[in-house]
Amino acid sequence: MSSQPGTAIVTGGSAGIGASICRSLLSQGYQVLNLSRRPYPDKHPDLHDIAVDLSDIEATQTVADGIARDFSVTTLIHNAGVIRPALIESVTLADVQHVSNIHLQAGILLLQAVLPSMKAARFGRVVFVGSRAMLGLATRTAYAATKAGQVGMVRTWAMELGIHGVTVNLVAPGPVVTDMFTDVIPEDSNQAERLAKSLPVKRLGQPDDVARAVLFFASPDNGFITGQTLMVCGGASLGSLSL
Repeated sequence: MSSQPGTAIVTGGSAGIGASICRSLLSQGYQVLNLSRRPYPDKHPDLHDIAVDLSDIEATQTVADGIARDFSVTTLIHNAGVIRPALIESVTLADVQHVSNIHLQAGILLLQAVLPSMKAARFGRVVFVGSRAMLGLATRTAYAATKAGQVGMVRTWAMELGIHGVTVNLVAPGPVVTDMFTDVIPEDSNQAERLAKSLPVKRLGQPDDVARAVLFFASPDNGFITGQTLMVCGGASLGSLSL
């Protein structure tokens, strides 16, 4: 497989970790399809915004079909996510379904759509952005369950698709300062400061910390690594984490 960049899908590429991933891919010469409700914040000739709410299964299927028709995608990075925090007494099945649609079903539909291109090229890179919260975290029933589910899918797909030259891996961030994080914990709050001090590295993560790990798995040169989960968490996965 040539190391020449190709076309990559990034879900949730309009902000935070997703935007950092898009910037990194664009800097390496990829054509990037940003699947998000909002556009990527900067203009770039190789960046295509495709508006979609990934919690809407029918809309996601329509977009996936259109991408399969119009592009030859060999890199899929499923980054989009949502938390819907609640203690178990307040968890609703509607919230679980909403989060599952984004974290699990959207990933399935998109991979199914681009697999023919990957198989034809005898090459593919699939990277999920999971979460350290898959190990368990208070108020994260729906989030932790679906992020743990991503690990199972990644390992299964790695077994199925290696014969086609397709690798499938997952990056699991810990506390990273993004809009989703600050919606729950303000960046300049005492809670954020306490959280940073509780980590072995004594700081919160930044989107670029995660993007670098994602680009490692996505590299055409890294074809002997598949089915793996890499924690990019400042050491949070070494013990209990309390928000």
